Amino acid sequence: MGWFGENQIAFPPVEMAEPDGLLMLGGETSAEWMLEGYRRGVFLWPICFGRKQMTAWFAPDPRAIIEFDGLHVARSLRRRLHKGGFEVRYDTAFREVVDQCSMPRGASDGIWITASMKAAYQDLFHRGFAHSVETWRDNHLVGGVFGVALNGLFAAESMFFRETDASKVALVHLVDRLRERGFTLMDIQVWSPHTGRMGAIEIGRKEYQQRLSAALRVSPCF
Repeated sequence: MGWFGENQIAFPPVEMAEPDGLLMLGGETSAEWMLEGYRRGVFLWPICFGRKQMTAWFAPDPRAIIEFDGLHVARSLRRRLHKGGFEVRYDTAFREVVDQCSMPRGASDGIWITASMKAAYQDLFHRGFAHSVETWRDNHLVGGVFGVALNGLFAAESMFFRETDASKVALVHLVDRLRERGFTLMDIQVWSPHTGRMGAIEIGRKEYQQRLSAALRVSPCF
């Protein structure tokens, strides 16, 4: 299952995705493949069987996004933001944020950010595409979020926390920065109850592709 041209990256049309969003198996876990995927509305999400991994690409319908004016900030979080206590930094500990995000969250959780994906994200970071927003306390990293910026699209990949609200503080600062810098689309791929409580919504694939096309026509700076 996959479309491959000689010496080129090729994905099937997103409309060919399975009901669960699976579009293609195979390809490379590399910065080039991931960037082309983002341009086409496709993201890498490996399928893991124990210690075995299969490269898989998804284009789900519907697609989850966070509108910049739709982020839900609970009253308790607003108080924490007002009181301070966290220091927020950008791109100072990208590798550490990705490492923390790749850790299992519980006994039943698997690892979806594989070693090869971490290497690809690091490559994207060095090339100026990937970014991290970090929350620090007393010079210790306690939370953060990372993702990939491509023109006016920001694809938020994952976040973590070691202290209550640390990842949410990073997310609030990320959304504010994207809005201020002129980004137009924040993709979070798949809706969950947790992201829903933060204001995430779902839109259809057709609308997502239209908004992606518009986002790729602008060039803000993260």
